[in-house]
Amino acid sequence: MIIGVLTLQFHLHGNRSLKGKRKIAQSLKQKLRNKFNVAVAEVEAMDVHEKLVLGVVTTANETARVESRLAKALAMVEAISPAELTNCNTEIFSDSD
Repeated sequence: MIIGVLTLQFHLHGNRSLKGKRKIAQSLKQKLRNKFNVAVAEVEAMDVHEKLVLGVVTTANETARVESRLAKALAMVEAISPAELTNCNTEIFSDSD
């Protein structure tokens, strides 16, 4: 089993409320879930108005499939996000039985 984790960090310029942050987060999470069938959650800085960190997780039986899905998810987020993507990190975990 191969597990892939994509961590996305955004800077929300001019956002002054958690409600505004939540709106952006919910939109991105729903689009990722619908398009790629991945698990998505806000994972850090939950009380910071101008910072959003999302964790995207997927699993498959081939590393190439996991990497491809996460790369496509990243490309979609870069294309549609109203927020500035400041950092992204991909990690792949393998069950080597």
